[in-house]
Amino acid sequence: MEIPISTDLALTMHIDLNSCFATIEQQANPLLRGKVLVVAAYGTENACILAPSIEAKRYGIKTGMRIKEARYLYPDLVIRTPDAPKYRDVHLKFKKIFQDYSPNVYPKSIDEAVIDFRPTQVLFPDLVAVGREIKQRMKEEIGEWIVCSIGIAPNRFLAKLSAGLHKPDGLTVIDHKNLMEVYASCELLDFCGINTRYQARLNSWGIYTPLDFFQASSFALHKQVFKSIVGSHWYHRLRGYEVDDQEFEMKSIGQQYALQKPTANPLELSRLLMKLCEKMGRRLRYAQMQAHGIHIGIRYQDYSYWHHGEKVPAELYTTPELYKRAWTVLSHQPNPNVISLLSVHCFDLSPAAQSQLELFNEHKLRHRKVSAAVDQLNNIYGEFVVTPATMMKMNDTILDRIAFGRIRELENGFFS
Repeated sequence: MEIPISTDLALTMHIDLNSCFATIEQQANPLLRGKVLVVAAYGTENACILAPSIEAKRYGIKTGMRIKEARYLYPDLVIRTPDAPKYRDVHLKFKKIFQDYSPNVYPKSIDEAVIDFRPTQVLFPDLVAVGREIKQRMKEEIGEWIVCSIGIAPNRFLAKLSAGLHKPDGLTVIDHKNLMEVYASCELLDFCGINTRYQARLNSWGIYTPLDFFQASSFALHKQVFKSIVGSHWYHRLRGYEVDDQEFEMKSIGQQYALQKPTANPLELSRLLMKLCEKMGRRLRYAQMQAHGIHIGIRYQDYSYWHHGEKVPAELYTTPELYKRAWTVLSHQPNPNVISLLSVHCFDLSPAAQSQLELFNEHKLRHRKVSAAVDQLNNIYGEFVVTPATMMKMNDTILDRIAFGRIRELENGFFS
C-alpha cells in the first residue's frame, strides 16, 4: 500500500551553527572577523582542516583538506588550532536559548540541535518568526558574529535538509506544499545518511535523483535496494513521517589519537595508551558504567589497518584495569609496525552499581575508591592535575578535542 506525503504541520526545527569552530574564533577575536581562516587539528602544513570560516569556503576550502592544499587556494590563510572549552561554552549557551521554546531539545553535535515544538505548538504557532527570534537572540546573548542556519519541517530528516539549503544564515521551511520542488533541486548526496556507497547501491537499481528515490515503492526499497527495514524507514522519511526520534543507549566509550610523530617504540606507545585509557576511564566512571571488553584499533604509517577486541570476565572500571587489558590486546599485533593512529574502546557496558565485589578482594574496592578520589580532584582543579606517573610531561600530547558526533558527556554535565 502506497503512503501519501505527510500533511502534518512543520513542528521540527533544526539549527546548525555555520562554520562553528571558525565562527567562534572570529567572535572571540574581532581581528579575525572577515579573514580567510581555518581551524585545523594542528598548526603544521599536513594538518587536517576541521572547520573553514565562511570566508574560506568562498575560496573552495573545505573540511578535510590539508593546510598545504588550502594554501594553494588562498596563500595568506589564517590558521587556528582547536579551543575545546570555548566551543563547549557556546554549545551550552545556545542550548539554553532553545530550551526557552520547548522541553524537547536534542543536541545532535557540538554545532547542531533539534527542537521538537509539538509540546509547545499552541504557544509558538509561527515557527518562522521563532526562527528569526532565535537568530537574533544568538547574536545578542552569544555574539554578534554568530551565524546559524535553521530548517523547519514535519520530521528531523527534512528539517536538517532544509537547514542546509541556504547556508549561511538561512531560514527554510519544507512541508507537503514544496517537498517535490525541493527534491527536484537536490542530489542524493545532499541527504544526510546517503554516502557514496549508498548512492552506488541506489544507482544500481535505477535511482539517480531524489525524485527517483521518492517514487520508489516501499517494497522495492525494503526488499530489493536496502534488503532491510532501513529501506522502509527511508520510504517513510522521504514522505515527511518521523522515524528518527530515537535515543540509543551508550554501547561503547573510546578515544583515539593521530600521532604527530608515528612510532613503533613500545615505551612511547605505552605512554600514549595510558593517557587514552585515562581519558576513556574518566568518561566511563562519570557515566557510572563499567566495561567487560576492550578493543584496540591501529592505523600504520603505510595506511594498513589492524584491530582486535576481547571480552574479559572481570569488570573494567579504573584506569589501571583498562590499561592492563588494552596493553594485552595491543601486544597481539601479528606484524608490529610504525603506528600513525591509535584508538582504544571499552564495550559491553553495564551500570557500575551492579558490580559484584569479591568477598576476599578488598584491594579492588580500595582501588575504586582511590580512582574516585583522583577523579574528584581533577574535576575540581582541572583535567590531569593528578595523573599516573607514566603520563608525566604529556600535557601537550593527546589534547582536548571535540567529537563531531553526539557529545553525551557535555550534555550530562561532564565538562561543566
